[in-house]
Amino acid sequence: MDRTRFYIFLFLCFFQLFKSHGQNSEQKVPVSEVLEQITKVHSITFNYESNLLKSIIVTPISQDLSLNSKLKNLEKQTNLIFERVSDLVYTISKSIRLCGYIKDSELKKPLMGATITGKFAHSVTDENGYFEIEIRSQNELVIIRHIGLKTIERQVKYFDLEDCGIIVMLIQQELISPVLIEAYLVKGIDKRHNWTTSIDYKRFSLLPGLIESDVLQTVQALPSILSVDETVSNINIRGGSNDQNLMLWDDIKMYQTGHFFGLISSFNPLMTQTANVINNGSDVALTDGVSGTIQMQTDKQIDSKFKGVFGLNFLNAELFSNIPTGNKSSLQIASRKSLNDFVRTPTYDVYFDRVTQDTEAENNIANVTNSNQEFDFYDTALRWLYQPTSRDFIRLNFILINNDLGFNETADIDGVLRTRGSNITQNSLAVGLNYKRQWSERLSSTINIYDSEYKLEALNADVLSNQLQLQENIVSETSVLLNNLYEQNQWRFNLGYQFTETEVINLNDIDLPRFVRRDEEILREHSAFGQVWYKNPNKDFSVRGGLRVNYLTRFEELILEPRLSLRKSIGEHIEIEAQGEFKHQSTSQIVNFQNDFLGIEKRRWQLTDNDSIPIIQSKQVSFGITYKNNGWLLDAKAYYKIVDGITSQSQSFTTKYEFAKQKGSYDVYGFEFLCRKKFSNFNTWLSYSYMNNTYTFETLEDIEFPSNFDITHSVALGTTFSNKSWNISAGVNYRTGKPTSIPLNGNEIVEDNVNFDQGNNERLSDYLRIDASVIYKFKLSNSVRSEIGASIWNISNRENAINNYYRVNVNTEVNKFSRFSLGLTTNAVARIYF
Repeated sequence: MDRTRFYIFLFLCFFQLFKSHGQNSEQKVPVSEVLEQITKVHSITFNYESNLLKSIIVTPISQDLSLNSKLKNLEKQTNLIFERVSDLVYTISKSIRLCGYIKDSELKKPLMGATITGKFAHSVTDENGYFEIEIRSQNELVIIRHIGLKTIERQVKYFDLEDCGIIVMLIQQELISPVLIEAYLVKGIDKRHNWTTSIDYKRFSLLPGLIESDVLQTVQALPSILSVDETVSNINIRGGSNDQNLMLWDDIKMYQTGHFFGLISSFNPLMTQTANVINNGSDVALTDGVSGTIQMQTDKQIDSKFKGVFGLNFLNAELFSNIPTGNKSSLQIASRKSLNDFVRTPTYDVYFDRVTQDTEAENNIANVTNSNQEFDFYDTALRWLYQPTSRDFIRLNFILINNDLGFNETADIDGVLRTRGSNITQNSLAVGLNYKRQWSERLSSTINIYDSEYKLEALNADVLSNQLQLQENIVSETSVLLNNLYEQNQWRFNLGYQFTETEVINLNDIDLPRFVRRDEEILREHSAFGQVWYKNPNKDFSVRGGLRVNYLTRFEELILEPRLSLRKSIGEHIEIEAQGEFKHQSTSQIVNFQNDFLGIEKRRWQLTDNDSIPIIQSKQVSFGITYKNNGWLLDAKAYYKIVDGITSQSQSFTTKYEFAKQKGSYDVYGFEFLCRKKFSNFNTWLSYSYMNNTYTFETLEDIEFPSNFDITHSVALGTTFSNKSWNISAGVNYRTGKPTSIPLNGNEIVEDNVNFDQGNNERLSDYLRIDASVIYKFKLSNSVRSEIGASIWNISNRENAINNYYRVNVNTEVNKFSRFSLGLTTNAVARIYF
């Protein structure tokens, strides 16, 4: 009985199910019938392909609904698209599936976080750069955006709709100008259409003697850029002193550029991705740097993958990490620390001896011994990128740099050993905020704000006299810049404003006898600038001209600075260019005494007073011609530059005029030439630079004489081999010795002082250095790769004199002292990328 009831119950359930299914089937009707009813009720017409509605059935729609509600109901049931053409006509179509893989044009890497926007839908690419989006019409406009890349606006019908193809996004021109000459010296060093020489460290291969992508070492491979004392903190561009260079790190002006007091760059190579070198024809948005500009930039693209690098060489350990914080932001942190706390390598000892050479830290006066000599350096950099919308971009930067050298002085005072500590510290702290707004495809605005702090402090303990001297040099600068860019066809227009406030403090404090002097100067400057850049449709002619107007409130001084750059192509292989600029700067480095700051970093920053320390102003013109064909590159430039307002204290005199405090000028003309041949995996180059650099000091005994930075001839020959696994490079650097003064023969001493002959009438011995380096790259796994490398600096161990000076000894004789560059120096590196 129970089984019979169960079967009856089961039969009734199935019957009800089939009945319901039958009723539902009976409710379904062809969509064409529903459309006919809508046409009659609402007096409209539908346009569609004849076979589009075939076999499509729908549930009947209530006649009480509005026309819009009926069409939305049908869209949900059929996935068809109803689009209104006019009040009486509607089109019907199927949705279009658009898919693809988005990559960047230079590295060909997938772009994660790119936004694809249609009229009614949007999508975001995944880690492989892949996206899918449903589009309603082939005429619909699709917009593809990614920060730092050129926006793509294209109708759907111009995409590949049959396959998910690759879509390439180009680098945004206002961030990185297109390449004019690729591999100017080696891979990664290019000349660009914006008249700069650019170094891209993502693609950089290798230069002789380097295993790090040290920015300030790398730029010295370019013609007319060198360092007369072989330091990165004393780079001379076309005969100018180091303080005449504008150093920018992510648009923040930096007053400290070196670790080991100038032997290596203080800018972490793992964080700094590109560098632009500008010799002439500067953009009007740039101020200062009457000799040249070096712009260092971190990565400008949001990276949504976690990445890290750990490296170790004979000087320091370094760590870098990219931390994604969502598709709209990323954080990068980089840090370096010297190894001397753990181990002192031979490389470290060579660098330490070079820094302390002929200073109080190395050799003290008689009866005083030095001990516990320690040097430490570190730097930390942070970069945060955030893109809240497709039109807004925010960048926050932070950098901390520190050098610290200390030692003990011990003397026997009346049978008792007395020990005092001396030390010198040099540090910088800077913060920058950059906000860019893309108002439209043609108009954008950028606001850049930074605060840069620099401090040099020395505590000098005189153990014999029980005296303590404190010296400080502090620079604090705040700047706000607004730059507007408008693009129209072949034209680009810039209009902007900048406010800068610079404060410089110099302190000298002696405890016995008590003496305190503190000088504080503040200078505020307002600047307005405008610029026009035209490129013809054939892109074989380009001209950029502008004017910067500067007003120094303290002196009520108005300074006008026109800038001009132009380029013309002649055929396929020849380019000619001409440039000119006026520039000024209000800060400079001076040396009061050679033993200031323990004699290690004796230069101090000083603001202009528009009198004894004038405003430095420069005028420069240059003309160049380039030939490139079949792997050959010939590049030649001639230039002439006048710089007025320099002081003798800023020119690093160590012989005659060492203690002079006069103002003057210099003019320099020169010629630069580069020949490069690229074949297979080799790049070979020969560069030559000629310079005639002359001082004019109306109040000195020698009114006109050669500049301390007059390197008449400079030659570099190098070659680099590069493939996927190996980078090998070797080269030779030769230059004539820098000018110097010598005592007058037969009358060396007058009134217990050295009596010098004519100013800079002699030269140091010629400089010659041979370097080599090698890096090998390999994979540890699919996600981890590594590289190891080694370098030899000054293979021949040649003793290159970089400076000399003279002193009268106790026997009333003149002693000559010389400082020398690095001897044979080896280094090695190992890095892991994960």
